[in-house]
Amino acid sequence: MKKIILPTDFSYNAYNAISYAMNLLKNEEATFYLLNTYTPAIYQTEYLLHSPGQIGLGDIYQSESINQLEELKKQLEKEFKNPKHIIIPHSAFNILVDEVSAMVASEEADLVIMGTQGATGAKEIFLGTHTVHVIKKATCPVIAIPADFKYEIPKEILFPTDYEVEYSEGQLAGLLNLSKIHNSSIQVIHISSGYDLTDLQLQNKVKLEKILEKIPHLFHDLPNQEIITGINNFQLKNKMNMLAMIKNKHTFLESLFIEPVIKKIGFHVSIPFMVIP
Repeated sequence: MKKIILPTDFSYNAYNAISYAMNLLKNEEATFYLLNTYTPAIYQTEYLLHSPGQIGLGDIYQSESINQLEELKKQLEKEFKNPKHIIIPHSAFNILVDEVSAMVASEEADLVIMGTQGATGAKEIFLGTHTVHVIKKATCPVIAIPADFKYEIPKEILFPTDYEVEYSEGQLAGLLNLSKIHNSSIQVIHISSGYDLTDLQLQNKVKLEKILEKIPHLFHDLPNQEIITGINNFQLKNKMNMLAMIKNKHTFLESLFIEPVIKKIGFHVSIPFMVIP
């Protein structure tokens, strides 16, 4: 049974991501953890010192969080009516990224699926602050769902790579599983750096071909260009339903995550974005 963590701040964008998750795994047995974290707005020194004016403030936030989670659970059970799915509300007095990390470890979660923006998300920001932090720290794959993205079967998955990673089936298990569930085709693109592949890159490419041999896939070599431009150009010519990338020190992802305002580097993704640690 798959275990999926679904962070929510009870915004429309969060619900949209949860709805995507329910549809993505509608034919699979899965346990979904609805996660909401709360920290009192006046969580300061006085609060820690049990200031009389703030005693019980945490209890109020906790009650609101638990009540909203229970209402959300009822709403999802009513809307999706899926006997294969178990929904477990989880409320925590914690920072979201820390609670997600703790839950991934304690529940041995397979996947985190969350919206790209919270309740105050601005259109020019693709990945909100919470999403960026979760992606940076998560030890399991994270799928970020763009605001207003309506579910579509991930038949075509775009997988850009620089072949700098020593791939393993375990690392790519989440991606392979999605491909098998939906009979997806994985489109591997490599954007030339202007030089031939090194021996190490060639070895890694062979390993990737071996891992993907039972999955529909194609390899594409694109001419030398900015990786963001290459991804965008490929998507313009080929309808993709999901973008999947490995987060490692060799890719542009590390620098990308330093600044969540993606607009500044021209990176706009309009499809679900799976980041694999």
